[in-house]
Amino acid sequence: MADDDLEQTLGLSASPGFATWLAGRDASLTFATPPSKVFFVGVRTDGQLGVFERTFDKAMGVATDGAERVWLGTRTHLWRMDSVPVDQASAEEGFDRCYAPMRAYTTGYLNTHDVTVDDDGEVVFVATRFGCLARPSETASFEPVWQPPWLERFEQGDRCHLNGYTHDENRAFVTSVSATGELESWRDHRNGGGVVAHVPSGEIVATGLSMPHSPRLHDGELWCTNSGTGHLCRVDPASGEVEKVAFAPGFLRGLCFLDGYAVVGSSRPREGDLYSGLGLDDTLIEKGLKPRLGLFVVELATGNVVEWLFVEGPMREVFDVAVLPGVRRPMALGLVAEDIRTAVFFDSSSVERSDSGRWSRAGLAS
Repeated sequence: MADDDLEQTLGLSASPGFATWLAGRDASLTFATPPSKVFFVGVRTDGQLGVFERTFDKAMGVATDGAERVWLGTRTHLWRMDSVPVDQASAEEGFDRCYAPMRAYTTGYLNTHDVTVDDDGEVVFVATRFGCLARPSETASFEPVWQPPWLERFEQGDRCHLNGYTHDENRAFVTSVSATGELESWRDHRNGGGVVAHVPSGEIVATGLSMPHSPRLHDGELWCTNSGTGHLCRVDPASGEVEKVAFAPGFLRGLCFLDGYAVVGSSRPREGDLYSGLGLDDTLIEKGLKPRLGLFVVELATGNVVEWLFVEGPMREVFDVAVLPGVRRPMALGLVAEDIRTAVFFDSSSVERSDSGRWSRAGLAS
């Protein structure tokens, strides 16, 4: 389907309180929907939901560096989108933040999944096609930094479907659909073969999961989505206990936290695809529900779904979602839209001229 056709059939709907909930937390959200869209969700000056979208080829993992930077993993690139000045016309419409694709690392097809950034700005992402954690490189497609011990060789090929990574100051964990080492063997372990493992030891701390994704450390607790059953879970790495905190009707993947709530992405499985034939199918039939594409807001204290945002149209997947704190209504420059051709910004302090007309602060003046 052409991108123009996709935009004509694309629509969004939200629960009545979603905009109020978001505005009350002084934040906005960004989420990625393969194969091609990144959404920025905020609140307009009239209190209604404001949604802005841009096109990137196979948009997947999203990470934010506070409100100043967004990292995005795509089919062949890792993009760094920086906060740049909002033009006057956009500011008058209520936009208070603009993100521009300022740097791209050409990675080739790594099937990049989760992307993370720490307090020092170091980026680590999951290169699923190689079953490893990786860093962006200045001289190569990527720098491999860790591989789980059940993979005996470092080579191309998706063996276990390593997909998620999280870390804080003291701990780090990954999620994987299986702990197997044969090519594509993870496909045979989608029901109950998933694991959460510690980094760097590789020790498996939780088992029996169905296609787990999106591990997150939040307030000292480890969370993940048990995607194949539709549950948001809390994991105890010491005991291996996996607590089902909430259920939502979809293949849950993508997770962030905001002020006592979890925001979790949801995809729509269809018969015969990788997300079908799982426990989620039976639960949806039992509850009389259909799978939804979008975001669910879960109150952590109760496990209740309190708000939602649904994407209507031919798309089927949400991969990741992240918070933009202190941002009310974000926008972004795209790669193909007209605004990236006309948006030019620079540091005016660097263009002080000397009497001879040479730049005095750009390394050209003697």
